[in-house]
Amino acid sequence: MNKSHLIAHVAKELHTSRLQAQYLVDTVLGGIRQGLQTDRSVTLTGFGTFEVKERKARIGRNPQTGEPIQIQPGRRVGFRVGKALKESV
Repeated sequence: MNKSHLIAHVAKELHTSRLQAQYLVDTVLGGIRQGLQTDRSVTLTGFGTFEVKERKARIGRNPQTGEPIQIQPGRRVGFRVGKALKESV
């Protein structure tokens, strides 16, 4: 399922227009984004937890040449599945 399919599903379930469903989906995703920026973690009970994780600098390899390259430290978003979601899948 991609974002378009999710919007269509929300529109069908709520008996609303695709435009209103898109607004709802964008609002929820924006809230998750904002939560990650400010609190670095967003927990949706029964679904899972999104959290920002720090990555250390490390040495990698260029796949074409095999040369070692320095990979800068950075952040990534991780997701831990909640118990209810895990059991339903």
